[in-house]
Amino acid sequence: MGADMMALSHWHAFELPVTVVRPFNTYGPRQSARAVIPTILSQLHAGATEIRLGSLTPTRDFTYGTDTVAGFLALADCDRALGESVNLGTGREISIGDLATALIAVSGRDAKVVVDPARLRPSAARWSGSSPTARGQGEWAGWQPEVSLEDGLKRTSQWVAENIALFATDRYQV
Repeated sequence: MGADMMALSHWHAFELPVTVVRPFNTYGPRQSARAVIPTILSQLHAGATEIRLGSLTPTRDFTYGTDTVAGFLALADCDRALGESVNLGTGREISIGDLATALIAVSGRDAKVVVDPARLRPSAARWSGSSPTARGQGEWAGWQPEVSLEDGLKRTSQWVAENIALFATDRYQV
């Protein structure tokens, strides 16, 4: 937040062209193995029949990587967004439990979700990129997410399956 305010202060003081872009939960191929989507997919593609997770109730707004990049590029070329903070998200939230169910389905695997007390940690109940100005500012720039959550999860599942050797599926990565 401090960095955001410092950047915006340069817009206000010196008219330095600045837009603060806050992407929400970018996911897809090559995402850090510590994140929830690759954590679930790597367990599935390693053959786990139990997917070990922490809390299943928090909700998240996931944006596919190519959509995040397209949003940054669109906002970089949008004069109306200068001096603004823009949340870059889809506006669609999904619980971690429902996400796990969706990932089991797209992976074609058979597994059940188990809450692992060792994986419970403090977490925000909700992370959503859907503020009233986010949609408006995205529209100013002509940006709309193009990859649905379902399609993005399929693409990511395929990538993880093809690159399972990159993942340490036998341990919890913090």
